[in-house]
Amino acid sequence: LFVDETKDIGVRPERYIRKEFKGSVRDFETKKQCKVGTLQALEHSDEIDDWRELMRLYMVRRTRSFIVEHHAKKGRSARRYLLLANGQKAYFPIRQPRNISFELDKENRTDQYAHLYSSEVVDLINGLNLPRYGLGNYILNQPSLPASSAEKKQLQDLGRAGKRLMGFCRTNLFKRLESSGHSFIQSIERHILRNYLYLHAIENGLEIPIGTLDAGGLDAGRFDEDIENVSASDDEILFDSEISEVEAIDTTQDWHTRAAQVFRLYHTKYKKRYKWLRAGLFNTRLAADLLTDSAALQSVLARYGAWQPKSDTKLQALMNLLQNKHADEKVLIFTQFADTARYLGQQLNAEGVRQVAAVTGASQDPAQAAWRFSPVSNKKPLDNPDRELRVLIATDVLSEGQNLQDCSVVVNYDLPWAIIRLIQRAGRVDRIGQQADAIQCYSFIPADGVESIIRLRSRVRERLKQNAEVVGADEAFFEDDEEQAVLNLYAEKSGALDDMDDEVDLASYAWQIWKNATDQDETLKQIVPALPPVAYSSMALCLETANHPLLPEQAASGGSLVYVKSPEGNDALAWIGQDNESITESQFTILKAAECASDTPALPRDTNHHVRVAAGVSLLAEREKRIGGGLGKPSGPRARTYERLKRYADLVNDSLFKDTELYRVLDEIYQRPLLESAADIIMRLLKSGIADTDLADTVKSLGEEGRLCVPEDEIEAREPKIICSLGLIA
Repeated sequence: LFVDETKDIGVRPERYIRKEFKGSVRDFETKKQCKVGTLQALEHSDEIDDWRELMRLYMVRRTRSFIVEHHAKKGRSARRYLLLANGQKAYFPIRQPRNISFELDKENRTDQYAHLYSSEVVDLINGLNLPRYGLGNYILNQPSLPASSAEKKQLQDLGRAGKRLMGFCRTNLFKRLESSGHSFIQSIERHILRNYLYLHAIENGLEIPIGTLDAGGLDAGRFDEDIENVSASDDEILFDSEISEVEAIDTTQDWHTRAAQVFRLYHTKYKKRYKWLRAGLFNTRLAADLLTDSAALQSVLARYGAWQPKSDTKLQALMNLLQNKHADEKVLIFTQFADTARYLGQQLNAEGVRQVAAVTGASQDPAQAAWRFSPVSNKKPLDNPDRELRVLIATDVLSEGQNLQDCSVVVNYDLPWAIIRLIQRAGRVDRIGQQADAIQCYSFIPADGVESIIRLRSRVRERLKQNAEVVGADEAFFEDDEEQAVLNLYAEKSGALDDMDDEVDLASYAWQIWKNATDQDETLKQIVPALPPVAYSSMALCLETANHPLLPEQAASGGSLVYVKSPEGNDALAWIGQDNESITESQFTILKAAECASDTPALPRDTNHHVRVAAGVSLLAEREKRIGGGLGKPSGPRARTYERLKRYADLVNDSLFKDTELYRVLDEIYQRPLLESAADIIMRLLKSGIADTDLADTVKSLGEEGRLCVPEDEIEAREPKIICSLGLIA
């Protein structure tokens, strides 16, 4: 609430608060010298024990749309603006989605991308076994030479990646295919090489190099290198200059030879980067699945050959945009993958486009490139104008925290699977200081239509569901509205790249409603607190709400809204129709359905109102149970810890070990809420990408010390509380 929403702080919020706020929580709540829009240092500094207490009380989420609606002023041109402290007006530009269409000619044998981006290749990706990412599935129960204690520990750790890492790899391959044929071919070559490296070790009775890649530490939105390039030290690149590019290899024997060369290099120069396990600890299925996957991927290389940039219609469409439509303007190009960024940089330079740079997660100083591209907004004037960049190619390493508003043209070379990524990219140039009336946001769409994108993505999604391959908790790869979001982009629909009010935390939205109402009528400050603990009323159903295109037909007949606080302290809203069934689970939609003017007349209560309220309470209680047996919100530390460690415990139980203490702690988490201090510790560890084994050790330690869950004698009767309800009369 007190953080400036018009600029990025530039450092992690907790560091900012720890540095700037020296008062107590009590002072922060009561003193009036804190101004909205900034953090003020207060005089007293003896009562803050933990900055996380402050974060928990005051962390909120506001969106651009919310600020435009509730805090911006209207100018003469109807454009909204913020009035800054220096009197300057900071206008909000329009985010205009645009399409760049490129041909996919499957009848033309020279169009490699058209043939790669096909159902056949998607089937191939879906059919891969990916054994290197699920080594825990290939452990021998009784090896000829029993595992040592050190080897047993490593074998136990193999289960921590499990299905999630396999799912990440599968989606990563397909997303690289969507990004660029060049990047996809590179990924296939690396994948085959790694498979043959393992086969070389197995066939010669050698040790297998085991990296420490852990799915829990992968952030799919920021992870721009190929998954094959991840080394044992998390983000180092696996291949150095000696082996970074796979030479042209025509036969299986060529792959064996190359793998033997690479293995020698790993076993000498890179040996300390890996843990090593004897090949004899794994069953014969490992070699068989490695060979099957390699043969399938080799068939792709044999069919389509080395990548030919001259035949890359997607690249040519980008060149046309840069050299014709926006020849004299700065252009910011986003891609998800470092390989694609480097490929575009090389090809644009080769085609004569000057003042170009590519920035990836491996770049030593991305900020320097941002300053060269946008010197005015960063207040970094350049001594030599020739150093200024006109075209900046970047992965999502620059999608947050950088000022790039000297530019007003953004190009999405590939489409992320979560619309929030596109919104964040547009936000890099839609910042205070942007002078353009509109920001042009281009997205590449195949000429045969958006339907092919949706269809192929759906097939990968179905495969993940069938194999129970969990991709990631922090990014929704397959949002329910993903299809509609892509369709809106394809139709160049205005507002498709605006963040929506339903992304605002409901507490902030409700507070804004309260503030707007009390600003108009201060008597509400006395009337509302005087209401009874449980209140109900009825009003006429708004026609706009009843006819909303995203609501079912039953919404037009009204029903009842109910607001409940769960035993976990979670706020929940339900809309129950005349048939006692849920109309929608969208909390924002339900809140909007209750909207009315202060003079809206109350109507008589429907005879079945309380019956529907009871149905709503039951629904919300069942929903909370469904999402985690009373574990609270799926994104909360309790639910995330339970689900993650339950999978880990089951994997360990299915291998060589059974951790009875871990099962005991899991039962404790399921039965009782986490202590606030434990929730803070666990959430911080989850965000750091902690491995399952270390997370399990931490949770068991907290349990042994009695610092994990609320004691049973402190837990109140676990019943939901009805706060209020509202009847909607059609």
